Amino acid sequence: MDETADTRQRLSDRIDQKQHAIRMYLGRERPRRNRLSNISIVGSALAAMLTAGPAVGGTGFTEAIQGIFRLEEDSVVWRFLCLAAVIFSVAAALATNFANSRALGEKVSAAESANAQLEGLQLSLNFGNLAVADALKLYQQAVAPVAFVDEVPSR
Repeated sequence: MDETADTRQRLSDRIDQKQHAIRMYLGRERPRRNRLSNISIVGSALAAMLTAGPAVGGTGFTEAIQGIFRLEEDSVVWRFLCLAAVIFSVAAALATNFANSRALGEKVSAAESANAQLEGLQLSLNFGNLAVADALKLYQQAVAPVAFVDEVPSR
């Protein structure tokens, strides 16, 4: 393989481009992953709390809710608690399934790993005695798990 400075620079530029694409991907997908995780956790917790209140507190709990909201019938309290628990439970299930159906957590982890590998490769290529052929193999190994990251137009 050609060991000229131009070849080394082209590979270095290619690494920069891929890192830029990965950073853009992470900038979009990390918040989405975090949002879906938070919805799942909070929704599950709220659904559990809404069902645990009557189970633990019994009629005293439902009467307290009835008094707080000035409801005339206790059946309205039960309907409200059940409906709210269903809504939070469905939201948690949907968030979990959206995250899992796209393997969002695994993809974000793979992108973070590839970005770190490319950073190390860039340093080795620029400051080490790494041959271009070896650097190219390491580049290919680093980017293979993140084939789902789309290239971005040149900056």
